[in-house]
Amino acid sequence: MRTCIIVCIVALCATGLSAQGYQFTEIKRIEATPVKNQASTGTCWCFATVSFMESELLRRGKGAYDLSEMFVVRQKYLNQVQDNYVRRGKGNVGQGSLAHTFKNVFRQIGIVPEEVYHGINYDSDRHNHSEMVRYIQAIADVAVQAKRRSPEHYKLVSSLLDIYLGELPETFAYKGKTYTPKDFAASLELNMDDYIELTSFTHHPYYTKFDVEVPDNWEHQLMYNLPLDELIETMNYALHNGHTVCWDGDVSEKGFSFVNGVAIQPEVKTISNYASTDDRARFEKLDEAARLDEVFKFERPYPEVNVTPEIRQEGFESFVTTDDHLMHITGLAKDRNGTTYYITKNSWGTERNAFAGYLNMSESFVRAKTIYIMVHKDAIPRALKTKLGI
Repeated sequence: MRTCIIVCIVALCATGLSAQGYQFTEIKRIEATPVKNQASTGTCWCFATVSFMESELLRRGKGAYDLSEMFVVRQKYLNQVQDNYVRRGKGNVGQGSLAHTFKNVFRQIGIVPEEVYHGINYDSDRHNHSEMVRYIQAIADVAVQAKRRSPEHYKLVSSLLDIYLGELPETFAYKGKTYTPKDFAASLELNMDDYIELTSFTHHPYYTKFDVEVPDNWEHQLMYNLPLDELIETMNYALHNGHTVCWDGDVSEKGFSFVNGVAIQPEVKTISNYASTDDRARFEKLDEAARLDEVFKFERPYPEVNVTPEIRQEGFESFVTTDDHLMHITGLAKDRNGTTYYITKNSWGTERNAFAGYLNMSESFVRAKTIYIMVHKDAIPRALKTKLGI
């Protein structure tokens, strides 16, 4: 098990480091385990949630753990094939999912350390599910077309996952003790009922739960719906009080630049927002596309959109804001203009940017592009917990 912890001096968010012309001062940073690489898989949901849970173990004084993502992913595929069949082929057997899938699998079969189950049983040093998922889809389709699942169907699904990911251990030794996966899960003392998913959309009443309408919510989990300001308030409260945040949102926008270590939501329509006379003069001569090209050089911060619930909803209902990616928010920073950013741990390895696999998402970007978050219930302000009946 790797026991080193990512510390403040590593990522772009520390004082004095910069992403191109962006200079950040770290406001708050919470311990996190090392960045991993989901590689050629659509399993960001599991990497983000596992990272979040590993930070929970650190926060609670349990020490540094490296938990197995693929142990959870394997069971998720089994559950999806079952769900797809009873939905007569209209389920989701793709690679995606959401954070609550970790909770459901944890309750169902437990968890194991990474060293016990790394989930690469093929000739590769990195995860790659591109071939495996096509076979899963084929097996799932045959059962639906036949309108029955034979004993061989179940054997095929299990054998396929054994071939690619490896057989599951019934028991294993870890630090001088023998565990089953459920025994090991119990030893971590993580109560899955303590973790709450929160979202913010106007097409459902606030302070109620609803099934967020995104394809990866194939388990139809209900999430609490909050006003946008209270969702952001909860994130800030959590981080200032030592809790990290598991984040799901849209990273398909031009303002999301992992290479440059930032995600922004720039305002280019209202020239009066620009404090610099030179900027105003230059931008007045450009059309909107040219202004965006200028901003997306990422040479320095520009004013950002004041994202209202209406703007956020419009993005969701026009299918511009999509459910793309889960990451792990571990702190807060400010740029030289005083704009708040969220220090974010990604799961794309450490080689694809110069910031140890981290980036900073601006508050405007987060307000516009968040689908939902998951936090410990103690990370929710007391008054809001009362409103939600938690």
